[in-house]
Amino acid sequence: MTTSTVTTPLHATARELVGTGRGILAADESISTMSKRLEGAGVAPTGTNRRDYRELLVTTPGLADGASGVILCDETLRQSLTDGRPFPVACAELGILPGIKVDTGAKPLAGAPDETVTEGLDGLDDRLAEYAEMGARFAKWRAVLTISGTTPTRWAQAANAHALARYARSCQEAGLVPVVEPEVLMDGAHSLSECASITESTLLSVTRALTAAGVDPAGMVLKPNMVLPGAECPQQSSPAQVARATVEVLRCAVSPRLAGVAFLSGGQSPETATANLAALQELDVSWPLTFSFGRALVSPALEAWGGDPDHVADGQAALAHHVDANAAVLRDDRSSERTG
Repeated sequence: MTTSTVTTPLHATARELVGTGRGILAADESISTMSKRLEGAGVAPTGTNRRDYRELLVTTPGLADGASGVILCDETLRQSLTDGRPFPVACAELGILPGIKVDTGAKPLAGAPDETVTEGLDGLDDRLAEYAEMGARFAKWRAVLTISGTTPTRWAQAANAHALARYARSCQEAGLVPVVEPEVLMDGAHSLSECASITESTLLSVTRALTAAGVDPAGMVLKPNMVLPGAECPQQSSPAQVARATVEVLRCAVSPRLAGVAFLSGGQSPETATANLAALQELDVSWPLTFSFGRALVSPALEAWGGDPDHVADGQAALAHHVDANAAVLRDDRSSERTG
């Protein structure tokens, strides 16, 4: 795939995801992860309850004002709302681009004790074709890297970058925008500077692999972690410090032609994630910087709903509050001037 300057449908979809003053709602937890979260909220982990919870999210009144897209898992993409509309159809009618998580999870990486590589490339082309036929407009693949005294190794970075690049190329050939998610976890006691160094080397590895695979950066979205000190680090950083460190890494490591960056929340509290996102808007960069938050958006909704049909409106109000708070910081910046 060439990287010409001609605008393509992939470019248009990517810009709609990240360049419209909105973010992406990540509601793509696997069946096992979503079931555990339901149980934690006192809700039976059934397929119906998982469906009801995702329906609560995507039908939140006014969600499209702050969310350009929603990432779903395979189970949800195949389900229908209680009114009979398939999830992809309902999302599109509500003004939200439907997306799909296509990796099959992180598995132990041979030759790298305590490290993983994300799998799911087997049969991916056929699955992408089916998802596109079902109405998906974009896809997501997550790689996971940890910081310790010995990790991540270059081997783990390279293996995950290679898988991300193969996935992204397959997505673009299937007509889906790839959301490329290399996450350096905030678990641990590492410093801000250590996270910056590891995040930069990880993103450089990913960028090299994407270029080698012929992935068009203008038709993809990067979903990285913000540069953060570890959750157990005694010296935490201010939003301004996080923003400066994050932007410095992006400037060094990613293509200026990238459609945009949608940060993951990575276990930050909703308030911290929003504060850091707001600080990022203060810095001048060549890409839209938006959000693709999961737990920071959906956890408050799950807690407020608790599986009670009488509390659906409460769950939706909690989701709307946090989506609106993050979208508001995007609209207060100069991104519209940079992105046209």
